[in-house]
Amino acid sequence: MTWTSLLTCSFIVLLSIKSVFSYYVLIDAHSEECFFEKLTSGTKLLLTYEVIEGGFLDIDVKITGPDHKEIYRGDRESSGKTTFSAHMDGTYTLCFSNRMSTMTPKMIMFEIDAGDSPKLDMASDKTAENVTLHHNKLEELVAELSASLSNIKHEQEFMEVRERIHRSINENTNSRVVMWSCFEAFILLAMALGQVYYLKRFFEVRRVV
Repeated sequence: MTWTSLLTCSFIVLLSIKSVFSYYVLIDAHSEECFFEKLTSGTKLLLTYEVIEGGFLDIDVKITGPDHKEIYRGDRESSGKTTFSAHMDGTYTLCFSNRMSTMTPKMIMFEIDAGDSPKLDMASDKTAENVTLHHNKLEELVAELSASLSNIKHEQEFMEVRERIHRSINENTNSRVVMWSCFEAFILLAMALGQVYYLKRFFEVRRVV
């Protein structure tokens, strides 16, 4: 019985996991890119983003609601994560702005994970007028497990991006160090040959005919 319950819960967790995709967008200098998500009131939305290439790896982020009310704002951020609940039905706007950059485009990776809409259940009293939120303990546990697995997936993807960025920086730094070392070795060799030639000419005995 216990194994059956565990298998059932695992199956429900797998079904409840949503397929969340990572999006990559290139934002030119002095430009802004906006994305839209339609939500119902009470729905939670998770936004995770990171600048993976370009300039000082910074970007301006802004989220506004259907009533044009500002929900979240971040200035010159390299990465971030924010969660909010929709306060009303409608289309929510997410904008990435690179207006502060003069000539450098930025590559952004971000994920938008919209949760399930809150379920409403009619009360079983005689009037049938009161509407209450239906919370089931098993559903809550499954939702928590699903959210935890999604967070782990997000963290793994962002760790992979960070590792790629750091490896690229290390390789570029290493190549520059090697080139500078070769240049220094060439300069030292040229100076040594020049000094030997100069000293040889200085101590050379010249015969006067």
